[in-house]
Amino acid sequence: MTPEIVSAIISGFGHVAPEMVLGLAACIAFLGGTFRADRNLWAAFSLLALAGAGLAMWLVRTGAADSEAAARAAWFAGPVVADSFAQLIRVIALLGGAALVLSSWKEIPDRQAAEYQGCLLIILAGVGLTGAANDLVTLFLALELISIPTYVLLYLPRHDNPAQEAAMKYFLLSVFSSALVLLGFSFLYGLAGTTNLPALADALGVTGAGRISGVAIAALVLVIAGLGFRITAVPFHFYAPDVYQGTATAGAALLAFVPKVAGFAALLRLLSLVPHVVSFHDAAAGKDVTIPLDNGASLLGLQVSTLLWIIAAATMTLGNVLALLQDNLKRLLAYSSVAHAGYMLVALAAAPYLRIKQEALFGGVESLLFYLAGYGAMTIGAFAVLSYLDSPERPVTNVDDLAGLAKSHPGIALLMLVFLFSLIGIPLTAGFAGKFFIFLGAVSVYINAQDTAQFINASEPQGWVQQGQLFLVLALVGMLNSAIGAWYYLRIAAVMYLRTPLKPLDAKRNWPGLAALSACALVTLGLGIYGLPFVRFTQQAVPQSTVASPIENVAQK
Repeated sequence: MTPEIVSAIISGFGHVAPEMVLGLAACIAFLGGTFRADRNLWAAFSLLALAGAGLAMWLVRTGAADSEAAARAAWFAGPVVADSFAQLIRVIALLGGAALVLSSWKEIPDRQAAEYQGCLLIILAGVGLTGAANDLVTLFLALELISIPTYVLLYLPRHDNPAQEAAMKYFLLSVFSSALVLLGFSFLYGLAGTTNLPALADALGVTGAGRISGVAIAALVLVIAGLGFRITAVPFHFYAPDVYQGTATAGAALLAFVPKVAGFAALLRLLSLVPHVVSFHDAAAGKDVTIPLDNGASLLGLQVSTLLWIIAAATMTLGNVLALLQDNLKRLLAYSSVAHAGYMLVALAAAPYLRIKQEALFGGVESLLFYLAGYGAMTIGAFAVLSYLDSPERPVTNVDDLAGLAKSHPGIALLMLVFLFSLIGIPLTAGFAGKFFIFLGAVSVYINAQDTAQFINASEPQGWVQQGQLFLVLALVGMLNSAIGAWYYLRIAAVMYLRTPLKPLDAKRNWPGLAALSACALVTLGLGIYGLPFVRFTQQAVPQSTVASPIENVAQK
């Protein structure tokens, strides 16, 4: 084992400093909860721990390696990496976690507050570790670090029969999905002989014809099925409505956001859609040098991209159509979560095609990351409204329970309207900007099909054009689904502003909840009105590849 490899393995501990801070804080919360049961104390402690993790991320951010050999060793030997993509996932997780802490501040009972906040910190540590994972073993352990505390967290706030049923359903189905992921990983390891993700992409990656072996396809199908449970993609979504309805609002908000971040981060890492770019210090030149290690290898071949195309279309359509039939707010938002997973899968399916000439305004991976951040703000905000209004004396469970909200709580109704408009995709909101980037990317595959076929010297350009037409159809399906989704979102808005309540909601002040609502609304509007800084952030997190895409001949038989 060379000194560079040993150094890369040891440096991995520094790369996970934010996760170590969160893990230590979780241990303190678990232990301290036996001495002091106070939800205000432990919620404030969680915010402090999240701030500490953010500070650790800033202080230990890695610069250039000492040499090119050390930089390559970090990629091909280290279990974790501290690249810009990992930092972006951490930022999304930490900010989303802070919003979840604030929105659940008053909902969690004092007796369970310490355990709840400890579980939440461990889950967020798992999300950060998923974004930084550079090895199949590390990736699987990170995903389990998210799953196991989630089982406990779903049961803590409530102990009634629906809560028990929700926790048990999620536990059983999560174990099944983990088994599928592990089985797929075992196939990939058997084929490549390595668990390192860049090395695995080099060994099994798409070459020439844009196709991979049948066994590798079977392995990826298993992995996509297992991760499809986390992102609530059809047909792995069926648990979501029952679990969301049965658990507390805080738990439903977490399930709607955190597993999606982890699931898509795992897919992007595994499919090698984040180019491998390393930096090292050139002593002779006296400057830092950045070089691409990406050779165009990716595990997202034509067959896998087509599978994602099918899943995206089915997920969008089924999620929106079934949401039309719902009256329970949590079930409605559960199917809304399914539909938005479909929108994000559009970006993932188009990602390899948009890497070829980089002529699209916005690549598929960048669109996915942008939408993921905006989706987190508007979805957590919508659940935070329900958590803010709900009380044992006056529960808010159905759409009719929001009747007359504009009269009793005009400010809260306005914030809810912002979140609903963003979920629809109304201009000047994050939802509109995200959908615009995603659908524009899918249309760009169609517009540039002929030119791209000539650029890569495809033997049958017509095959490429036909593939582009499929993505044009997918973009049209997405736009149609956005129009369908507008119906049930506007139904909620109409109830809030045009109906008179039979029993008005009580006026109350929940300052942490108001802070969460305000922060989510600012992010939702900020990304919609002035999202350019975050756009640049995502582009830095996913540096452009300097080589052509491996998809060189879509007409290959």
